[in-house]
Amino acid sequence: MSIAAVADRFLGLLPDRADWQAVRRSPRRDLAAGLTVAVVALPLALAFGVTSGLGAQAGLVTAVVAGAVAAVFGGSHLQVSGPTGAMTVVLVPVVQQFGPTGVLMVGALAGLLLIALALARLGRYVRYLPTPVIEGFTAGIAVVIALQQVPAALGVTDAHGDRVWAVAADAVARFAVHPRPVALAVALGVAALMLLGARFRPGVPFSLLGVAVATVLAETLPLDLARIGALPQGLPAPSLGFLDPGAVGVLLPSALAVAALAALESLLSATVADGMTVGQRHDPDRELFGQGLANLAAPVFGGIPATAAIARTAVNVRAGAASKLAALTHAVALAAIVFAAAPLVGRIPLAALAGVLLATTVRMIEAGSLWALARATRGDALVLGLTFVVTVAWDLVTAVAVGVAVAVVIALRAVARSARLEQVPLDRGEHSDEEHALLAEHIVAYRLDGPLFFAAAHTFLLELSEVADVRVVILRMSRVSALDATGAHVLGDAIGRLRGRGITVLLSGITPDHDQVLSTLGVADELRRDGLVFPDTPAAIAHARDLLRGPEAVPGGARRLIDSSGAT
Repeated sequence: MSIAAVADRFLGLLPDRADWQAVRRSPRRDLAAGLTVAVVALPLALAFGVTSGLGAQAGLVTAVVAGAVAAVFGGSHLQVSGPTGAMTVVLVPVVQQFGPTGVLMVGALAGLLLIALALARLGRYVRYLPTPVIEGFTAGIAVVIALQQVPAALGVTDAHGDRVWAVAADAVARFAVHPRPVALAVALGVAALMLLGARFRPGVPFSLLGVAVATVLAETLPLDLARIGALPQGLPAPSLGFLDPGAVGVLLPSALAVAALAALESLLSATVADGMTVGQRHDPDRELFGQGLANLAAPVFGGIPATAAIARTAVNVRAGAASKLAALTHAVALAAIVFAAAPLVGRIPLAALAGVLLATTVRMIEAGSLWALARATRGDALVLGLTFVVTVAWDLVTAVAVGVAVAVVIALRAVARSARLEQVPLDRGEHSDEEHALLAEHIVAYRLDGPLFFAAAHTFLLELSEVADVRVVILRMSRVSALDATGAHVLGDAIGRLRGRGITVLLSGITPDHDQVLSTLGVADELRRDGLVFPDTPAAIAHARDLLRGPEAVPGGARRLIDSSGAT
């Protein structure tokens, strides 16, 4: 791609006039929706910042900076971005291995990767991710986030472990030795308030109410509760001190994981938002571009990598948002809170934030959807279970890779089995009864019905090689739905084996696409040279008749009509 083409593509990803026309349609409704989302997003931003390992301030900065940039440059009018639970799952090991500056560098690299994906027009391909993989890692993420909250919910500050489940187990063991029921009561109380309140009054922001009540109780009663700690009033000064070109090679795998998760979660969230409205459709490449810029901007102010948030986006849609102004208002409102109420926010108990996330994880798991997928097919159940287990036991990116790989294998197996037998009589055409009987005695006709590719080709070779007691074989190719290099090579091998046994092979009905594959690989060149490739089956049968009338024709044999699956 030339520099001019890249520049044109870049300009095509920038906000256009339609974005600002949408803003002018209903600004009051968008402003109200943005304020509603900000109320919901505040405790989540704080909690995800703490869980990531960089602190509550990093979560707020991410919600403000990344939320504003993604709102302006993203490809959805309804999307709300910021720190998310799925991203913290990926970031915790990065913090442990590379420290806070490593996380900032990973975020910037991920931003560049997302922009590259947008320029390459790869956003549309996320739609092909199998549903069991999506549901499996979503449920796995929910469990991982819940496990991450166990230490804070139990009031344990010194739990250790290589994996999140090991840290949770260590926290439980320490709690058993030195129990702190107050922290546990606060966490469970906030979670219960959110879950029960949402059931009866879904429009009330019970997460913020629960955090406020817990903070008031912690301030007025002599409760031993760990707090967020002091927060600066305002955003940190922009800095590029985290940049370390020498660490790119070491951090690139983590950046790839963050970019993959940001792309996946953002595009899924945008798709959900489209489904909740009428007439709204996101641009997947512009959405990746906006998320890329957001992840470039957030580290400059000390923020963690961000992505679109399905929960906050859903709140935005239900609140009546119609344009990017709502998401931008959400970011501005959070910025105002940072400047005006930082000391108060710093007094929030960590156990209260743990309760917020525990309730959030319960909402993330759609038990009905999981149960339906588990009962759909054995393959779906296998992919769902594997993705879930690997997400909890290892990491999200490995889980998605394993889930997709198993889903692909299952799909290929199903496609390979789609080649079916369809017994058909030889077309009598203009032949007399005597001529047709002569043809039937010496011709075996294979109709290849379905895909001839690597997953099905070898079965085809075994079946075709077993043909015997015939003089001419006609391979009818018109119904071959797919042909790859492996299938073409196997076809050539089968033709060679038959010709080696003195059987004449005729090909008919090859489509132009398949003919290109065969010609490129040199398959059936001898047949072409000998004039044994025909545009249709009647022409092939006519040629077979001429062959059978020749002096080399031999008696015997039986007519067989077999397809690529080998049944007779």
